[in-house]
Amino acid sequence: MLELAHELLQRFKTGTAFVAATVTHVNGSAPRQPGASLVVDADGAVLGNVSGGCVDSAVYQACEEMLLGNDWARTVTFGYSDRDALDVGLTCGGTIELILHHLDPSLEPELARALADAARDKPVAVAMVVRGPERCLGRMIIVRPGQPSIGSLDNTHLDQAAVVQAIAMLHAGRTGTVELGVADGYCQEPMTLLVESNTPAPRMLIFGATDHAAALAGAGKFLGYRVTICDARATFAAAERFPHADEIVVDWPHRYLRVQNLGGSAVICVLTHDPKFDVPLLTAALRQPVAYVGAMGSRRTHEDRLVRLREAGLTDHELERLHSPIGLDLGARSPQEVALSIAAEIVAHRYGGTGAPLRNAAAIHHEGFFPDAVLQGLDVGHDPGISHTSSHSQEPG
Repeated sequence: MLELAHELLQRFKTGTAFVAATVTHVNGSAPRQPGASLVVDADGAVLGNVSGGCVDSAVYQACEEMLLGNDWARTVTFGYSDRDALDVGLTCGGTIELILHHLDPSLEPELARALADAARDKPVAVAMVVRGPERCLGRMIIVRPGQPSIGSLDNTHLDQAAVVQAIAMLHAGRTGTVELGVADGYCQEPMTLLVESNTPAPRMLIFGATDHAAALAGAGKFLGYRVTICDARATFAAAERFPHADEIVVDWPHRYLRVQNLGGSAVICVLTHDPKFDVPLLTAALRQPVAYVGAMGSRRTHEDRLVRLREAGLTDHELERLHSPIGLDLGARSPQEVALSIAAEIVAHRYGGTGAPLRNAAAIHHEGFFPDAVLQGLDVGHDPGISHTSSHSQEPG
């Protein structure tokens, strides 16, 4: 539900009851992941989706039925072996499990607070029972860093276990399920919790106030980053040139970067294409515990840059982190196309993608992991993912 925080807050303000259908488990090629929600309110309005269109109409109907009935929480499953699912179009070879939750805003003030935190990009996690004793189904605990938890699942020991799990998921920036077993002593029946985590948007720092930077800022914003444009030249760093940037900074890039507190989810894109900016900036950037560092330039520029960076004291291990020339090989020419290639490389790097056509790929979805070096300084953000290198033909240099 947290992904729909802004919209759901309006339902709380008007007191409009709704049913939220939230993905709790997927198997195979189901297109949405745990935490994705479709919401149907008492006025018939619909928000979000849980399948990219495959079974949304059937889920919508199930939500409408719950709005008219007495159930307040139940689970449903659609899969490729389920004839009803095939009838409504889930032919992608996956299984999707959901929990339907009937919510009355007047009875859920703490959920409203959690949604408000998520809408303001504050860290908050909601742990909900999605499998287990029927009396517990749909119960929630809300966790915020440094504050007492709110809500109860069933008993004190179970609540404490849920809080520990929710805090761990929140600090990892993850949404997903966790299992609590009978052997743990927390519950008399096995129980599954869905933990939805909302963490501050990861940062994208773009250095160089160019047309390519303007296009990349739009792509970064689309991907959910908080975008900063930094350039030492005030004439070029004009607000009207970068409508998608969250902030525009006029400063020497390396000086600005050195005072930033960045963590494992941040990405740095160096588009200045000028040694007097690039060398001190990349020297600082490649020693930051960030997810991705890329720099624009031709292969000749890159080779010259590597010489300068080694002279500045960077090791081969540090230089291996540099994605240059930046982006995937899409044959891009325009600033918008180059921005797309850079954004594509960032996504591939995060999830371990290869950049190859999916028709030739063994798997559509890749599972990322936390490298040990990143885990040690991980911020509350997104998975850094797996490192891959690629090339892109850009400006002559």
